[in-house]
Amino acid sequence: MSPVIEEHARARLITDGPLTRPVPVDLRYDPADERRTVHIGLPDGTDWAFGRDLLERGLRTPIERGDVRVWPCGRTQLIVELHSTNGVEVFQFEIRTLIRFLARTRHTQTPGASPDAGREPQPPSRTTRTDASRTTRTDTPRTTRPDESARQEKREEGAQPAHG
Repeated sequence: MSPVIEEHARARLITDGPLTRPVPVDLRYDPADERRTVHIGLPDGTDWAFGRDLLERGLRTPIERGDVRVWPCGRTQLIVELHSTNGVEVFQFEIRTLIRFLARTRHTQTPGASPDAGREPQPPSRTTRTDASRTTRTDTPRTTRPDESARQEKREEGAQPAHG
């Protein structure tokens, strides 16, 4: 079994204002995940999960799948646009950061056919990390405010995650 690959990176949060600001993000890939999913963990505790192929294709050409849009911006930047019920978040990454991360994920695969070959790509999903250990909750489609967290977790105790 191959280890989980994590990389701490910086992205620029694009806003309506004249300034962008750098933000730390976590890139994560677990080769045991049958959907070949990459995760982008944002500073607010949100974790976006989508097929690795979405990032790979987005390096070359604009692509959209569900709530995620990815496209190259010049030769050195990549834009990742994330849509949710709370609005839109747009991040600008250096392409070389993502190429390095994706190259590391390819080295974890065993030679031969991918177990996901021929499968339909899974739609992107957005979850909320419950703590700094990068645990994700897949049962809520939106980020909860800290004062809502306790109430939300009480309601969800015993509930099975909904995957769609």
